[in-house]
Amino acid sequence: MAAKPRAARRWVIRGSVQGVGFRYFAQQAATGLGLTGYARNLDDGCVEVYAAGPPEKLSDFAARLRQGPRWADVRGVEEQEAPVQQYGSFEIES
Repeated sequence: MAAKPRAARRWVIRGSVQGVGFRYFAQQAATGLGLTGYARNLDDGCVEVYAAGPPEKLSDFAARLRQGPRWADVRGVEEQEAPVQQYGSFEIES
């Protein structure tokens, strides 16, 4: 059986996205979709998210990031292809 194709993407989410549970929201969504990677706060107030997994799951994940958790106010999402890195799970980095 061939391995499923894996892809990776990196997002930078702008708006009121720190202090509202955005990283935990991303972790829950990613884990539910079977993605690996990380979410971390950036010094400029944005949140950076990196995820690797099947392309169709990344698309679902991207849609959730654009929505954000209930208390977030997502004003913009920058998305780019990224090299596939090996993570054992989806982590929250500080």
